[in-house]
Amino acid sequence: MYKGPRIILASQSPRRKQLLEQAHIPFEVRVVATEETFPADMPLPEVPVHIALQKADAVRNICAPDDIILAADSVVIIDNTVIGKPQDRDDAIRILSRLSGRTHEVITGVVIRQGARQHTFSKTTSVHFKPLTTAHISFYVDEYKPYDKAGAYAIQEWIGAVGIDRIDGCFYNVMGLPVSAVVTVLEQW
Repeated sequence: MYKGPRIILASQSPRRKQLLEQAHIPFEVRVVATEETFPADMPLPEVPVHIALQKADAVRNICAPDDIILAADSVVIIDNTVIGKPQDRDDAIRILSRLSGRTHEVITGVVIRQGARQHTFSKTTSVHFKPLTTAHISFYVDEYKPYDKAGAYAIQEWIGAVGIDRIDGCFYNVMGLPVSAVVTVLEQW
């Protein structure tokens, strides 16, 4: 169990909150809205760390100097394109149709910062969806409304159970936080 300075989670993600709670890491949530943008010429694997840095920077002024700020961002990449959160139902259906029967990558970037000390890293997990029917996709979108999720899905929901037939990497990374890697850094901190 974590014993150390107060941890500030710079994320509203219920999945990140859940994962930290499962790891028995005490934390407080502090969020300041950020643009979550990145330069067009940025290499795609660097995007999630860049966005996580934006989140960490945004909360810096509302944290105590000895607080540890934990920020993360996850992106879905397929065909050398970052797939963000769907705009609406049609966009969610379009995204899931694009992922159907294919492998994509989920990259989560993590920033752990305390004062001037900072550690950044990312973890990549390959996820393969079996071919999904239009009925499967429509059911999932209508039932689960995945509009706040990169790639329009959550691996821990119905679509993950019935649609994902293999992953290579950390399951929790796909949920939004590579918890084991975060715990390792915090223990070494």
